[in-house]
Amino acid sequence: MDPKSLFSLSDHLEALSKEGDPLEILQQAVDFEYFRAWLVEGLGYGDGARGGRPPFDPVMMFKALILQAQHNLSDARMEFMIRDRLSWMRFLGLSLGDRTPDENTIRHFRNCLTETGTLKRVMKAFDWQLQKKGYIPMSGQIVDASLVPAPKQRNTEGEREAIKSGKSAKEIWPGEPHKAAQKDIDARWTLKIGGKVRYRADGTPLPMIALPVFGYKSHISIDRRFGFIREMAVTSASAADGRLLRQVVSTDNTGSEVWADSAYRSKRNEKWLSDRTLTSRIHRRKPDRGHAHDHCDRIRFMASPGERCQGADVRDSI
Repeated sequence: MDPKSLFSLSDHLEALSKEGDPLEILQQAVDFEYFRAWLVEGLGYGDGARGGRPPFDPVMMFKALILQAQHNLSDARMEFMIRDRLSWMRFLGLSLGDRTPDENTIRHFRNCLTETGTLKRVMKAFDWQLQKKGYIPMSGQIVDASLVPAPKQRNTEGEREAIKSGKSAKEIWPGEPHKAAQKDIDARWTLKIGGKVRYRADGTPLPMIALPVFGYKSHISIDRRFGFIREMAVTSASAADGRLLRQVVSTDNTGSEVWADSAYRSKRNEKWLSDRTLTSRIHRRKPDRGHAHDHCDRIRFMASPGERCQGADVRDSI
């Protein structure tokens, strides 16, 4: 590589730091190496004695999951963004020309951590470290879920039935280990209903468009004060948002208010929050057409670490 290019890259990264790279703040606040032993144990990595291509560094991959959840990215888009953004490469400890994880690697890593319970364990320790550095969760919390599309699977009817019955990939494709390793048996279909509301001439709304999506759903809770992710869970795309509320709401937040969209509203969730002296700010319905600017009808976490969310004033920017 041209030495001039190396100097230009160094100058570019230095300029990012001067402007305030939020990922550097996160890097300084959290000792990610602290999680290495748990990650290796949860992934079942060997000592490399059998040879083969070495796996990606588990700490780097966990950082990638944080970025992915933070920016609501699909696995394919995450693969691209890792290669595209210099600040992300620096945060992940990658250099230009380094091998980067593809979408299948990201999916497999996330699924392994979820299935072994390691993701929940590490996220608890992640939040503990933030609190030690003075980033105490306060001012309430915002709960949201985002779809993470996955490559569509081309399976036979018999294979689909086996997947639905709960069989593992090795059981479905016993004589094809490479095929079994590439198959995604955890993702599911769901309908994504949304988009811009359109109206007829008489002012009545047109039916919302429903798009089928195959993949997963990332559920997160962030604190309003600092905007850090405090809790995270991953499910198939078909999982109902409301059923995951109890898993992602933190009781450590000094504020009692919990914001979420109407998908989380149910009598059971309202009672669960009330029993824990938490104040529900879950939306009841979409705002009227003429007052949409006075409401937040969907909360989505798009901010970078360290940026402060403004609670009820956070609006969907898409």
